[in-house]
Amino acid sequence: MKPCGNLLAILEELAEDAKQVDGGEVDAVKDLIVKAKRVFVAGAGRSGFAARGFANRLMHLGFSAYFVGEPTTPSIQPGDLLIIGSGSGETASLKAMAQKALDQGATLATLTIFPANTIGSLASACIKIPGVTSKVDQEAGKAASIQTKGSSFEQLSWLIYDGIIIDLKRETGQTDEDMFARHANLE
Repeated sequence: MKPCGNLLAILEELAEDAKQVDGGEVDAVKDLIVKAKRVFVAGAGRSGFAARGFANRLMHLGFSAYFVGEPTTPSIQPGDLLIIGSGSGETASLKAMAQKALDQGATLATLTIFPANTIGSLASACIKIPGVTSKVDQEAGKAASIQTKGSSFEQLSWLIYDGIIIDLKRETGQTDEDMFARHANLE
């Protein structure tokens, strides 16, 4: 069998970058999820795909969770949490959404490369993820990448979201069977 060199390089990159993620920051976001009445999750582009998967898994755990922009997503209210995945922290539509959520009395959390940028500065909790964007070619401490800019942020976001799900599953005493009972059955 011939090893897939690019796949192994990507996995090595993510493993190195994961060492830069602060577990305390992850716990802070997880704690906000547990305290929230409802959880709204948002992201644009490929970061949005990861966010959508996270909202889906939160629903499987029994949380009232919504991906922003879907027709069935209700209005955000006080006591709710909005989690935004944004590499730059400056995506115009997501900045407006963050401010709107705060204006409505909701709490904001984010996953971002740049915690000091707009969305991170508005957030009650922020998970800093090493990454490369069109604005920054190589961040200090970021593993070298063979990937297209933005890819490692999106991939590590997905893994962080899944790590939060693992913790919440354990902390809520849920089983795979509990989660599967909430899985879509009109497929």
